Amino acid sequence: MAQSGSQRSTSQGAGAPPEPGGAGAAARPASGAPVVVKKYANRRLYNTEASSYVTLEDLARMVRQGRDFVVYDAKTGEDITRSVLTQIIVEEESKGQNLLPTAFLRQLIAFYGDSLQSLVPRYLEFAMAGFARQQEQMRRAMEQTMGGFGLPFATPSLSNLEEMGKQNMAMLERAMSLFSPFRPGAAEPSRSPGAGGGEGDDVESLRAEVESLRRQLAELRAAQGRAGPKGSP
Repeated sequence: MAQSGSQRSTSQGAGAPPEPGGAGAAARPASGAPVVVKKYANRRLYNTEASSYVTLEDLARMVRQGRDFVVYDAKTGEDITRSVLTQIIVEEESKGQNLLPTAFLRQLIAFYGDSLQSLVPRYLEFAMAGFARQQEQMRRAMEQTMGGFGLPFATPSLSNLEEMGKQNMAMLERAMSLFSPFRPGAAEPSRSPGAGGGEGDDVESLRAEVESLRRQLAELRAAQGRAGPKGSP
């Protein structure tokens, strides 16, 4: 009879989420390895490291803490991490945490199926990586300026940091506009008379714009370095 009980337990685990903290929970992964999360047919998410169910908010917290994870469909084994991350963004936006301007979303949607679609992900990664590096520098500058003395000493520095953040956002918007030469209000691209022109010229122009953006980022970093120490009394 013990054998039939074991068979019943096995068949139950194949079609339903495991019980939190049960004996069938996966062992903790090696340090630094991404946490494996499984999504079941009832749309519940199961963290195999913590042996517990989690919500999208829990996963968002893990992202903010720098903890990597992957999400698999429990039935098919398909990697659905991208889909789940997108759901997290939709939830955050619905709460009023608006990071994605409407114009940006329209531009992004327009690139689906476009000939430049394959370039957009890498370009966005480059732009966001640069922005993230600037954010870390701004946070460090703010902490150094505060120096444990309280908010009054940080006020001038916060103003500088806010201005730098606005410049970063403007640069990101400009970066996306490089991929929209036919956007409303865009200047007509200049073409030398008699030149073959075509896609080759467009690629060279894009490269020049990217190089210009890199120079501006370098200048912004240098300006931030000069502005950092000025907040002290």
